[in-house]
Amino acid sequence: MEFFRISRTIPFMRHALVLNLISVIFFVAAVFFIVARGFNLSIEFTGGTVIEVNYEEAVSLDDVRQTIGGLGYRDFQVQNFGTPRDVMIRLPTHGDGDTNASTEQSRAVLSALQAADASSSNKVELRRVEFVGPQVGQELVHNGLMALLFVVVGIMVYLAFRFEWKLAVSCALANLHDVVIILGFFAFFQWEFSLAVLAGVLAVLGYSVNESVVVMDRIRENFRKQRRMSTSDVIDTSITQIISRTVITHGSTQMMVLSMLFFGGPTLHYFSLALTIGIWFGIYSSVFVAAAISMWLGIKREDLIKPVKKDDDTEAEVLG
Repeated sequence: MEFFRISRTIPFMRHALVLNLISVIFFVAAVFFIVARGFNLSIEFTGGTVIEVNYEEAVSLDDVRQTIGGLGYRDFQVQNFGTPRDVMIRLPTHGDGDTNASTEQSRAVLSALQAADASSSNKVELRRVEFVGPQVGQELVHNGLMALLFVVVGIMVYLAFRFEWKLAVSCALANLHDVVIILGFFAFFQWEFSLAVLAGVLAVLGYSVNESVVVMDRIRENFRKQRRMSTSDVIDTSITQIISRTVITHGSTQMMVLSMLFFGGPTLHYFSLALTIGIWFGIYSSVFVAAAISMWLGIKREDLIKPVKKDDDTEAEVLG
């Protein structure tokens, strides 16, 4: 299906060197921030207490932060979820780091909030308390890293069987580029990195692989059809031919992700943000990273067409 057809081939590879230099700069910067600043891990990974309270009327988050800060907490988070009357409070592990400490935390916080609002008619009600122990957080970190490792290894194996090694290496580097860029954004802005974000990163891996495979499949197909075109011309033609498909696929996906970003609330905010970054960089890397690297690795028609094997006996008879 095509919404439009481009009759003139766009010379993408003409700008490949400059754009890939920009990619290298982004990649190095992302690695630097990941190493230097690390991630703002959620309570799911670090352990702590999540408290949800409900007010009769909308409340100022700054007032809630000031009240909790008066209890001696420093690394805590306060945010709305659902409505301006619903407030989610995330507290780090405190005291003995068990359920008893979590219960004491929730009681102390609720008492402080009730005391702060005693002069007004805005009553506060405790809705939910959830505790994640440090041991559970460490297990989640380990399981999350193992899930990421298995996905990466699975993708590498798939690409190795699907393509000639030059195309496979190009796809793998492009996918690595996307993941590191996403992680770099979260490290630089110190956005909360949760299990939902990790799920988003894994989804982007699959999404990016799909886009790269589509590009490489078209390049391989055109190499077999076009005998006289240069490598850069074949790549430019292939990318131009799939632009309509890219606009339809990524445009519809991005609309869905944006709806989660703006209307999904705090639970889906960083998940959809990771997907948004991954979608746009996935398009970019498939065109300018994967395709350009395959060109620089010297991909040619002979690499994609298996030589015809002649029967030895037939050859011997002909020579005889």
